Amino acid sequence: MENILSLAGQNLISPIILSFALGLGAALARSDLTIPEAAAKAMSIYLLFAIGFKGGVSVSEHGVDLGLVTTMIAGVILSAAIPFAAFALLRVMTRMSVVDAAAVSAHYGSISIVTFVAGNSVLTSQGIGFEGYMVAVAAAMEAPAILSALWLVSRQGGGGRMDAHLWREILLNASIVLLIGSFLIGWATGPRGMAEIQAFIVAPFKGVLCLFLLDMGLVAGRGLRGSRGVLSAGALGFGVLMPVIGAALGLIAGMILGLSPGGTVLLMTMAASASYIAVPAAMRVALPEANPAIYLTLALGVTFPFNLTLGIPLYLAAATYLIGG
Repeated sequence: MENILSLAGQNLISPIILSFALGLGAALARSDLTIPEAAAKAMSIYLLFAIGFKGGVSVSEHGVDLGLVTTMIAGVILSAAIPFAAFALLRVMTRMSVVDAAAVSAHYGSISIVTFVAGNSVLTSQGIGFEGYMVAVAAAMEAPAILSALWLVSRQGGGGRMDAHLWREILLNASIVLLIGSFLIGWATGPRGMAEIQAFIVAPFKGVLCLFLLDMGLVAGRGLRGSRGVLSAGALGFGVLMPVIGAALGLIAGMILGLSPGGTVLLMTMAASASYIAVPAAMRVALPEANPAIYLTLALGVTFPFNLTLGIPLYLAAATYLIGG
């Protein structure tokens, strides 16, 4: 417990978390502070490219092995399975409709790439290494949850659409394309490519992440401010409980796979996170009747701050205790 509190304390006073807190507080206080949409998009492009490129370089240095393949398969299974646990929990804890519960479940089965980046940053700051191919696992975990959620809706008689537009949203989502594309570039160019752009890809990373999380805090605060009465106490409880359940499943998977403590933490972080970029875009097409105020506020306003402040230190402490490091 002492280690968890110490890690949480270090995380809470880091520039990354304090930047998010600044944005959250400013939004809740109704400040007119804003980040231009074009700037926020540019920062997200930079972060996705940087993390994908560095992952590709790492794989280039260490080579493709069975660990990469099995971890990707495990990630896909986790992404497909978590929505079933989330859906069952929502039906017990809330009075959400089948469609809303399925839409929320899709968000929790998929991943938040920004939470993944934050976990990556915490590990780096602690000097803890991890498997470079985890970025490829992150890309693989984006889509399966959407298919599981649509199956849940169809089984419950709630509708749901699977058409060419939806498949395009899933497979050609900007975050997936950029993450995989930059990963392949890093893999192809290796250490030579890293040496060429290191000054751009490494040094500015944390500063850009701080500004991006400032914007995320603003978005989360506005969502919380505007969603009063939409979320029940049970839904808010779900937003904190579900990431812990997802992280536990990720921990079990990481231990079975024999991942390093750092790799296990990243798998736990991904399994605990909730998408607020790729899945909302897909839900607008597949389940347009689902209420965005519910699934976006839970993912971005409740689970995202929990993971940033308490979740990642908790996952790191659990992995370190059970696996070593």
